[in-house]
Parts: sequence; structure tokens; C-alpha cells
Amino acid sequence: MITIRKASDRGSADYGWLQTAYTFSFNTYHDPEHMGFRTLRVMNEDVVQAGGGFGEHGHRDMEIVTYVLSGALGHRDSMGHASVLRAGELQRMTAGRGVRHSEMNASDEPVHLYQIWLLPERAGLEPGYEQKAFPEAPRQGAWQLVASPDARDGSLKIHQDASIHLASLDAGDSLTRSIEPGRHAWLQVLRGSVELNGVPLETSDGAAVSEETSLTLRADGPAEVMLFDLS
Repeated sequence: MITIRKASDRGSADYGWLQTAYTFSFNTYHDPEHMGFRTLRVMNEDVVQAGGGFGEHGHRDMEIVTYVLSGALGHRDSMGHASVLRAGELQRMTAGRGVRHSEMNASDEPVHLYQIWLLPERAGLEPGYEQKAFPEAPRQGAWQLVASPDARDGSLKIHQDASIHLASLDAGDSLTRSIEPGRHAWLQVLRGSVELNGVPLETSDGAAVSEETSLTLRADGPAEVMLFDLS
């Protein structure tokens, strides 16, 4: 079963310095039909204008993954990290027992990013932080693992039975992935358009997948997708 979440159906807000779209309920957007999928709780697509950003604020008991598509995002946190997250880089922050951080546009152009929250395997984890650049070449026409519970293949370590993969496709490319029995998947189209098991998806569309044994993607033009393998 594949359930489509169209980009145009998401919650949204425009604060001037921030244009944001909420796949699942978040902040002032509440939809009891869209509270998350499995352990995937938040998927926000943000465009932060130059000079804008999120001032210092706190999080607790969440695995937060940020992926920058374009621009640069400055990060500071109460663990002592200060860094800039650039296009193609991912960040994992384990909020655990509690952490405070700020995120600001670190360039003179808009920064386009996805921020993703997953429920952790348990409450009260030690707060933690990782940041890594993942070059595009290994995901061209292939699945590139970028986050996993055991940090295999150089991926970020997330404290949940979930894995996150990226893939880039050219026109006419197809890519398949099997789904183990009892597992679920979420596919998010980051750029371009694809067909998922014959179902068309456009930029920023998402799809919840359950009770399927495999997924087949086909691209009509250049595209990039993010796939979550979930328990």
C-alpha cells in the first residue's frame, strides 16, 4: 500500500524570513490525520532567507536530522559545537536529556533545507552531534546510506531502528529496493519527479509505504530522493 502526501496538501507558513512546509503536524499546524509515520515524526522543508534563522531554543528526546539542499546553515549548541552546514551535508543531533541550539542562515542567499525528527529508541539519551558531507557521485543511480543505527558504511548514527538513504537519478534511470517483511518506508522527493511503483510523484511529494515487498523508482529527468526504512 502506497499513500501519497502531496506537497500542495502540506501545512505551510510564511514568516518573511522563513518559508516552511510541514509534512506532519508541527508548531501551529495540527492535523490529526498527519501526526507522523511510524517513528518518523517531523519532516519540515524550510527556506531561510539571508539574515534569518532560528534563535536559541531547546529540544528533548528526539533524533534530529538536517539536510541542506542549497546555501549554508550556521549551527551552535549547548554541547559546544559551532559549525556551518553546507549543501550536500547532513547533521544528526541527539537531543536526549536536553540540548539548546540555534540555526542561522550563514550566507547571503537563501538556505534550503529539510529538518527531520525521528522518535528515539528510548528517552534520556546522552545528547550528541555529528555532521558529515556525503558526495553525490556514490548515490548517482544508487542508494547511498547516510544514517543508520550502527553507523555502517560511514553513515551518521541515529538512535532508532531506522535507516536513511539518498539517491540521485538521471532521465530514464530506474532504481529498485526490496522491503523486508514487517518493515515500512517513506519516500520524499527532494528534487525533480519520479514514478514510485508506477505512481507519479513531484518535487516535495512524499509517500508512505506499507505491505510492499519492493520499491521501483523511475525518473523522467534529473531527480533526488530520500528514503526512510522504518520498523
